Amino acid sequence: MAAFDCDLVGKIGSMALIRRRDKDIDYNIFARLGADLKPGMIWVSSGATEIGRLDYLKRNGSLLQEDEMAKTDYAAQGQSILMEWYRRFISPQYSVRQVLVEHQHFNDAMKREHIRTLLLRAQQQNAIQNINYNDPVSDDENRHMELMQMRWQRGEEAHIVECIDNDETAAVIATMMKARILLIMTSVEGIYEDPEDPSTLVREIGGKDTDEVLANVREMQRHCVGASRPGANGAKAKLEFIADPVRNGTTVIIGHARHHIRELVEGTVPRTIIAAR
Repeated sequence: MAAFDCDLVGKIGSMALIRRRDKDIDYNIFARLGADLKPGMIWVSSGATEIGRLDYLKRNGSLLQEDEMAKTDYAAQGQSILMEWYRRFISPQYSVRQVLVEHQHFNDAMKREHIRTLLLRAQQQNAIQNINYNDPVSDDENRHMELMQMRWQRGEEAHIVECIDNDETAAVIATMMKARILLIMTSVEGIYEDPEDPSTLVREIGGKDTDEVLANVREMQRHCVGASRPGANGAKAKLEFIADPVRNGTTVIIGHARHHIRELVEGTVPRTIIAAR
């Protein structure tokens, strides 16, 4: 059996943290997560940009012109609100720490090891880590230039972490931390054979070994189309990113954010679980 250094890496998507129709934060989800999060869990949370956008609208009555600068401004405004609501609901006996990361942190061995040991210490220090991509200081054009330079220096076949979104960030951290479970919380129950038909939920993608699991994952990607919002990568990308954690022995669970973490882990609610039998 694989030896794991971390019990669970979890990730929640932006759309799962807001009530889109009401243009407001979903406080019930923050309350539920706060009750569930414990030291030994590493939490990757999207939401800063969407929450910042909603907060800007409330305070100004209109939105900025939608461009890259607006995205970074919203992210800067939403980041502190995001952490405020996590701190409000997480048990006061635990510390809450924020780590903002960028792609270069995972493409440099020394920076990657620095983050790994930081996260390991948190487990010993009664702290819950909350990780997000550092959108306020990340410009897409500069990021693409930096990634292009990395590929030129290392070769096109080199494995480069792009941090396209927090699904990739969570998968990279789960691999780096040798997590027992990678939990991806979304606004749907899991992976569907037909995204338009909730009855086609795929409850398990398994196999006799890792190679067979990943072959079945590739087959399932053929059914995945669309995303929760423009610019998101959807289920197909989620299944792409989880390949390395699966190779590492991590069990991947994808499920709806309305459920408790323990319910998704124990399988008492609908979900998709991906692991070798």
